[in-house]
Amino acid sequence: MDRSLVSVRAALVLLLAALAGVCVGLLSVTAGNGTMGGVLAGIAAAGGAIPVVNQVIAPDTARGRSAVREARAKGGSARG
Repeated sequence: MDRSLVSVRAALVLLLAALAGVCVGLLSVTAGNGTMGGVLAGIAAAGGAIPVVNQVIAPDTARGRSAVREARAKGGSARG
């Protein structure tokens, strides 16, 4: 039982998407769209946030590694 059910990255993506959905839902209810309108807006926002957060948290690592190799090959540092 060394492996967890969900990776840390997946948990973070889902947590941030849920947070976005709750915020949008609360703003929608506060704006006067009613409870069901807020729920629907929150679900839509959470669903839309998942791919965005997924790309932001874990960009393509192949590009990052090649950039590090190129910087080191030029004699520079990989750090900003």
